[in-house]
Amino acid sequence: MSKSITLNDNWFFTKDDNCIPAGLTGEAVSLPHTWNAKDGQDGGNDYYRGRCWYTRKLSRPEIPEGGRAVLEFEGAAFEAHVYLGGKEITSHEGGYSAFRVDITDELKEENLLAVSVDNSENDRVYPQKADFTFYGGLYRPVKLIIVPHEHFALNENGAPALKVTPIVTDLAAKKARVEVCADIENAKEVNFRIEGEQSACLKVEVKDGKASATFEMENVRLWDGTDDPYLYTLTAVLENGQEESVRFGIRTYEITAKDGFILNGRKYPLRGVSRHQDREGIGNALTMQEHKEDIEIIREMGANTIRLAHYQHAREFYDLCDEYGIITWAEIPYITMHMSGGRRNALSQMEELVLQNYNHPSIAVWGLSNEITAASAVNDELLGVHKELNDLCHRLDTTRPTTMANVFMLEQDSPILKIPDVNSYNLYFGWYLGDLDQNDEFFDEWHEKYPDMPMGLSEYGADANPAYQSSAPEKGDYTETYQCVYHEHMAKMIEERPWLWATHVWNMFDFAADGRDEGGKHGVNQKGLVTFDRKIKKDAFYLYKAYWSRDPFVHICGRRYIDRAEDITKIKVYSNLPEVSLYKDGKLLETKTGCRVFEFEVPISGEHEISAAAFFESAAVSEADSPASIVRGEIPDSSSLASPAAGEFSEASSLASPIRG
Repeated sequence: MSKSITLNDNWFFTKDDNCIPAGLTGEAVSLPHTWNAKDGQDGGNDYYRGRCWYTRKLSRPEIPEGGRAVLEFEGAAFEAHVYLGGKEITSHEGGYSAFRVDITDELKEENLLAVSVDNSENDRVYPQKADFTFYGGLYRPVKLIIVPHEHFALNENGAPALKVTPIVTDLAAKKARVEVCADIENAKEVNFRIEGEQSACLKVEVKDGKASATFEMENVRLWDGTDDPYLYTLTAVLENGQEESVRFGIRTYEITAKDGFILNGRKYPLRGVSRHQDREGIGNALTMQEHKEDIEIIREMGANTIRLAHYQHAREFYDLCDEYGIITWAEIPYITMHMSGGRRNALSQMEELVLQNYNHPSIAVWGLSNEITAASAVNDELLGVHKELNDLCHRLDTTRPTTMANVFMLEQDSPILKIPDVNSYNLYFGWYLGDLDQNDEFFDEWHEKYPDMPMGLSEYGADANPAYQSSAPEKGDYTETYQCVYHEHMAKMIEERPWLWATHVWNMFDFAADGRDEGGKHGVNQKGLVTFDRKIKKDAFYLYKAYWSRDPFVHICGRRYIDRAEDITKIKVYSNLPEVSLYKDGKLLETKTGCRVFEFEVPISGEHEISAAAFFESAAVSEADSPASIVRGEIPDSSSLASPAAGEFSEASSLASPIRG
């Protein structure tokens, strides 16, 4: 039987650029690991880009007669060379995708496994220029996989052996055709089994290393976004008992210029966020715990889509998106600057992205590039690479469209916009330049000029340091207060344009950007709705919760703005309920009806405690995340983009932070 041995422990790490180590020297580390976890974030810590070494002992495992031993690396950033006993056995260019190498014939009883990992600058491996930290390291798990003579293929490109293509043939009757294929070594037959609300089984012959079958299914349960992310399981079994499984979802969707995103026949506006895969103190060396915490915070806010920027993310996170019903945009790090020597690498990373993630029902589009014209001219070479990437995606996957995230200054008649199936723009009017109203004007002009071309908003945001507050916020002041002003405008603008097929806040979480030194912090992009350490949900987080979540709540903004100079101060409350009451020092000040954003003028003359409450179906809902809570109540997880449904409520109350005038 096959066996997977995790090789995350007993590594030694050396930060130098010398030749292959002769033995185990350096710092003892465990994987996942990056040497840039804190680089560039304290103002004095150098950001190291170069070659480093990881070494460990590897004993020869028991291998069945005719079997194979295969090393699998899930992520080595950015260029990796793998040595066994001093001999190079493989190399890989690309820091975000998996790769494998068969080491059976090179194994001795005791072996020195050495891996050089290099994130230094070059002119051929993407990315090389972008507004985020380029972490180096073996930052995802490493495994040794042992298989018998007859086994499911372990392709060098990291792709799974099973491929599932569900096609809805009759949406009204919920009929589907599920095409399955397996790559197999040395076996003659395979038994395919689909398990779920409907089950089916087929035995087929293996021909030229492949086995294919088609299941006709009726009354299927659809993978229906956040409402019902139902997953089936395909299991394939060989005659010797070898077994491989993969989950899949059955759904249909389309993207139109008039109605935006349509899931399973109904309008389903994609409204959500972008995400980087790093965290304060640990960089990109995340575990399942961090991945799950991230997606739970995103779902608490009510988002139903994530743009996974700007590279291939961990397989665990794609799995979570499948399970939570989050529709995703997956892309390669072809970003900012086109490199004449990078064509092969861009195509290789795209092939790995598509083949390794083909089975995920959460993935809706393949992203060709991001802001690639920011530092590169739109010439024949640039257009040619994009056409090749687009054709490659369609050749490898006939079921999904392609897209691009275009920089705001790209002309609306640029020929590059005609290459992908759908487009999206990164706009920062109201932050880096211009006024907030220019976002509205841009999209209205586009929609009038190109009424048949789908368009989305792939990035928009404003930096905010929660320590910065203001009673008179202005563009560029880095206050949490202005971030609210910015997003209030953008959220309303988006809601008024339902034809935008997808919108993604930049960003869900603050992230490392070694080149930045602004807003009171070094090496951090602070556009997140949540801080880098995930400890503070900024006020704008609750604005989107008011728009997207059905869980009843109220939230008082400005709780970190305690010392105020004015005699009459403005208190802003976010809620998805239609009526909010504000209390000062326990006494009702005013009750207002409205929609999502409620503003109150409060006279202040000393130290006061402010609280807010709303009533829903005769139950009280009060501001519930203050540390001065007097009654704690459970708030259920959000479940879809909708107003609160009748009968769904939570009781909780608390005191807000004090303010002083």
